[in-house]
Amino acid sequence: MKLLQINSVLNSGSTGRIAEDIGLAVIKSGGQSIIAAGYTHRPSQSEVLSIGSTWDRKLHGLKTRLFDLHGFGSTAATKALVREIKNIQPDIIHLHNIHGYYLNVEVLFDYLKTKNIPIVWTLHDCWSFTGHCSFFDRYNCMKWETECNHCPNSKGYPESWIVDNSRNNFYRKKEIFNGVKNLTIVTPSEWLANHVKHSFLSHYPARMIHNGIDMDVFKPVEKSDCLDKYNFKGSKFVLGVASIWDRRKGLDDFIELRKWLSTDVQIALVGLTKEQIKNLPVGVIGIERTENVAELVALYSEATVFVNPTFVDNFPTTNIEALACGTPVITYRTGGSPEAIDEKTGMVVEKGDVEELAKAIRQVIEKGKAYYSPLCRERAMKLFNKIERYEDYMKLYEEVIQRKNVTLSSTESETV
Repeated sequence: MKLLQINSVLNSGSTGRIAEDIGLAVIKSGGQSIIAAGYTHRPSQSEVLSIGSTWDRKLHGLKTRLFDLHGFGSTAATKALVREIKNIQPDIIHLHNIHGYYLNVEVLFDYLKTKNIPIVWTLHDCWSFTGHCSFFDRYNCMKWETECNHCPNSKGYPESWIVDNSRNNFYRKKEIFNGVKNLTIVTPSEWLANHVKHSFLSHYPARMIHNGIDMDVFKPVEKSDCLDKYNFKGSKFVLGVASIWDRRKGLDDFIELRKWLSTDVQIALVGLTKEQIKNLPVGVIGIERTENVAELVALYSEATVFVNPTFVDNFPTTNIEALACGTPVITYRTGGSPEAIDEKTGMVVEKGDVEELAKAIRQVIEKGKAYYSPLCRERAMKLFNKIERYEDYMKLYEEVIQRKNVTLSSTESETV
């Protein structure tokens, strides 16, 4: 099997690591893995194709900011990618995030519609079926079910400063993304799967496959020196992890949460910028974004509880990383985030209710982490082991390739 994956980033963040791990699974099975990405600063064990340049991505960003035309820049870069696809002749193409200021979706899909290459498209957010935003639930907006217009989230990613082009984008994407001969959609959460059923992508076959992580890496570890490194005081701390911290990820709620917790409970946030760290209140430890997985595992393992007060999300990988390290999870009722846990491994709180968030934390502390740890690890092993989840992808690849062969055989028979 020759697999080509396309994603915004290479081996970084949740989507980048998912693509990397799927590539490794293909390589181990004797196949060939190629990953094409817009941001390729990280190493990979797959063959790598870099899409576009820094200058091209900046121009795409400017086109987005001024004209709300995200996904419609990077024309030359995408034409170059299409030429590479023709040379590679992959058996299957797996799309991940095709937004991110690096790809022209019209150029790509115009080419895909001319071929019978099996396509698997994992939706990591909602951008594919809205006229603008990647997550509509920030404003509880359901216009995408019929027609996007007057977007209430135009200042959200991908931000537009002046123009609201959501209506035109909606119909343009509807036309572009429909009509591919052999395309299967994958969602990592039941929440997103249910919404896809009400979108203009509903006629495509769909599969729900949870994200998976490496259980040999993300596991409970003994005490490490990371607690001394970051000057933790005491044994109880609440952990939050994000690639980018802002209001939608719950940064403001964590700041507010500090007021509701006793002084002997610290808060540690991983993924902050230097400027954000400078502005943290006393009792909140700021840690910059790290690719040091061992250190991240140590923090997950040492934390009393992992808190994810996200306002918009699909199926956060951080939740299952925490579970795998034996740490219970408290999350807002956002997207597919609650699907990671059950009543024995965490709690769900309504969005924005910081007082209830603090109450849930106190309940975990009172019951003791030792009660939760084995149950968290057991749930992660049962549902989110990447070996099993990526085996689901391998089976899906075989199915869609077989579907292509059946279609070709039928076509040949009709011709005869």
